[in-house]
Amino acid sequence: MKNKESEEMYLETILILKNRKGSVRSVDIVEERGYAKSSVSRAVNLLRKKGFIDIRDDGEILFTPAGDKRANEVYERHRVLTELLVRLGADRALAEENACRIEHVISPEMFEIVKKFTGEN
Repeated sequence: MKNKESEEMYLETILILKNRKGSVRSVDIVEERGYAKSSVSRAVNLLRKKGFIDIRDDGEILFTPAGDKRANEVYERHRVLTELLVRLGADRALAEENACRIEHVISPEMFEIVKKFTGEN
C-alpha cells in the first residue's frame, strides 16, 4: 500500500463487507474489489503491522479498536459526502464515485461544515 488513500479504501472495504457478510477474509476483498490476491495479501499484512486489524488462524479479519475507529471515520465521510452530492443533483453512481475521491482529501474542518449542512451528527 503506497498511500493513505489505499489504506483507507481497504479499511472501508473491510467494514462494508463485515456489515454485509458478518465476517471478512482476504478472498472477500479480492472478490469485492477485483484486485490480485497478492495485492490484497500485501495490503492486509500492512494493515496488520500498522495495528488496524488482526487476522485469526482461520483467516478472518478483525478490526482492532484503532482500525474500527479509522474505518468508521472513512465510511462516515463517504456516506455523508455521497448524500450531499445526491442532494446537489448527482445520480447515486456519480455521487458514490466522486465521494470516494473527495473523502480522502477533505479536511476535518470542511467535513464538519458538510456534516452540519447535511444535518449529520
